[in-house]
Parts: sequence; structure tokens; C-alpha cells
Amino acid sequence: MTTLQSRLPDPAELVPELKQIGAALFQATGNGSVPPATISLLQLRAGQIVGNTYLTALHTGNLRGAGETDERVAAVASWWDAPHFTEAERIALALVEAVLIPSPHGERVPDELYAEAAAHYDDKALATLVIAIGQVGFFIPLALIGKPLAGVSPAEQWR
Repeated sequence: MTTLQSRLPDPAELVPELKQIGAALFQATGNGSVPPATISLLQLRAGQIVGNTYLTALHTGNLRGAGETDERVAAVASWWDAPHFTEAERIALALVEAVLIPSPHGERVPDELYAEAAAHYDDKALATLVIAIGQVGFFIPLALIGKPLAGVSPAEQWR
């Protein structure tokens, strides 16, 4: 029987400053200008886009733990035609897709998308969405390269 383990040991033990960076990003995205559910939805979508089970399981668990319905969580992968999201949530999901998926038509975040976002979010909230996308973007290489184990306690994720 093969024991599953991550590729890397716990990066926070190897580079203790990582805990401070993670805490600062968590604090910045938790400033109250964007609902936590919206941030978790866009971070789940980011995990789906990059095809990472760890990130997808992490953010799915966070959403379910916060009381989100299975219908909303399951619909994130096809949010554009699902009836479960507010217009503001749709904009957040569109932004994370625009940032993470190359556009065959030029600019990733066109002026029209930014204008829609600005119609739903004030400047602080828009900056918070940018930071939330950057937060998950910061951890994507750790998830893809280090391959922490999905669905286990943080103490068990790393070898």
C-alpha cells in the first residue's frame, strides 16, 4: 500500500515568513468590503481553473463550512449560466477568470469588465478583490508544485 504524501515538507516550516505573508493576505481580504463568501467563491474558481484538487477541496470546504449550499458550490464551475449567484458575485468570478485564463482576443481584463466591476464595487472593494485573486495566485505554485494533500488537516497536508 502506497502512502500518499506531498512533494514538499511544510513550506511554512521551511520559510517561516510564509505564515506572516499568509496572515497579512487573509487580513487584507477580510477587511469587510467584500463578503467572505464572494472571496471564497472566486478562490474556488481559481482552484478549478488551474486544475488543483487541493485548492478546490480547500475552498469547497470553506464554503460549505460557512453554510453555502451544495447547489452554489457545485455551480461555481459553470457560474455564467447558473441562477445561484448575485451580479456582484458574477463579476468577481468573471474577474478571476479574466486574470487566470489567457484571452485569445487581447486584453484579459477589458474596460467593459472593469466598468461592470466598478458598478458593483467601490474602490476599496475592487482593491480587495484584486488582493483576493492575488492571494490565491500566490499559493497556486505551492499547491501545484508542492502538492499538499487535499481533504486532510493542515498538520497532515505536508510530508
